[in-house]
Amino acid sequence: MEVGKIAHLATPVASTVSHALSPEQRAEQEQLIKSVSAVNEAKVFGESTELTFSFDRRSNKLILQLVDRETKEIVRQIPPEFLRRLADDLKKG
Repeated sequence: MEVGKIAHLATPVASTVSHALSPEQRAEQEQLIKSVSAVNEAKVFGESTELTFSFDRRSNKLILQLVDRETKEIVRQIPPEFLRRLADDLKKG
């Protein structure tokens, strides 16, 4: 299990991508935001953790994180950071 501070490399999805999205993509994005909010309100992952998501501009990939509400440390991330680094290394050759 990977635990670490939330990286500042990723940017919240709503603030970066919405200007370049089609109306269908915006609707899908809004539904995702509502779904994540509903999961957090229901405390599906417990009282002390919440689900977050962000968009990594380098890889153009969505990143899901389970974050400790109090310490803001990452409890789990999909995809894991080591896989993101490995993919970057493979692209570089």
